[in-house]
Amino acid sequence: MNSQISSNKSQMQEGNQSAVFTFVFLSFLEYPKLQVPLFLVFLTIYTISVLENLGMILIIKINPKLHTPMYFFLSHLSFVNFCYTTTIAPKLLDLLIVEDRSMSFKGCIAQFFFGCTCVITQTFILAVMAYDRFVAVYNSLLYTVAMSRKLCALLVAGSYIWGGICSSTLTYFLLALSYCGSGIINHFCCEYSAIISASCSDSSISQLARLVICMFNQVCSLLIILTSYVVIVITVFKIPSKGGHRKAFSTCGSHLAAICFCHGVILLLYCVLKSKSSLILVKFATVFTAWSSPC
Repeated sequence: MNSQISSNKSQMQEGNQSAVFTFVFLSFLEYPKLQVPLFLVFLTIYTISVLENLGMILIIKINPKLHTPMYFFLSHLSFVNFCYTTTIAPKLLDLLIVEDRSMSFKGCIAQFFFGCTCVITQTFILAVMAYDRFVAVYNSLLYTVAMSRKLCALLVAGSYIWGGICSSTLTYFLLALSYCGSGIINHFCCEYSAIISASCSDSSISQLARLVICMFNQVCSLLIILTSYVVIVITVFKIPSKGGHRKAFSTCGSHLAAICFCHGVILLLYCVLKSKSSLILVKFATVFTAWSSPC
């Protein structure tokens, strides 16, 4: 650990060469006796998460009865969740059992880019799913026509593209910073504020960019979700049958739970500028975001 820090210092004495800068993760180093138990717990959760997400995708793929817009969106939500988990988990597991706690600058930026893309894509796929439920309840007779395969594909593609655009923008602001010092990050992954903490230049513009992008995405996606569910509730209460109420709400319950969890954690991680006061909370929130089931 000390040798890694010394190496970083000697690198930066020669100038700010971000390409050769190395980050050193503290991970859960404050709990030395829990390294092996945490590894076993996280490995178990990671394995279950991967099997669950891939299993969901496989079941939807092979069962013709599930070839509907709702399950099409759910399969992509599972895929995004799998990608995010696989982006974050291997390095965390490695940090818990291997002495080498370093990651190259390029590797860290790549991890942030793909992780951020997955998070933003997941946010908008959840919004798309809310719109799908709105069409299913409000205009059930024309549901299959309104939610055509082409429209579904465009909505999902738009979510991926927008996630990539936002992630590329945030990555640009990270690359614009200068990095110096030991490169120590009190985290187990390349989260935005953790990377900025290793910067020796003014990061106010980068922080502002993160806040603007995060709030814009949150407001837009939540506006779609809230509007959809307001119409859903109004429509459901017009149904005379109580059985109809239960059936309509049962299709929305798990989706609402996923929305609350996803947006709550994103607000915690990306809309709070001063995360240093709650590092443990941020770490565990990141873990459960990465390994939470999308359904």
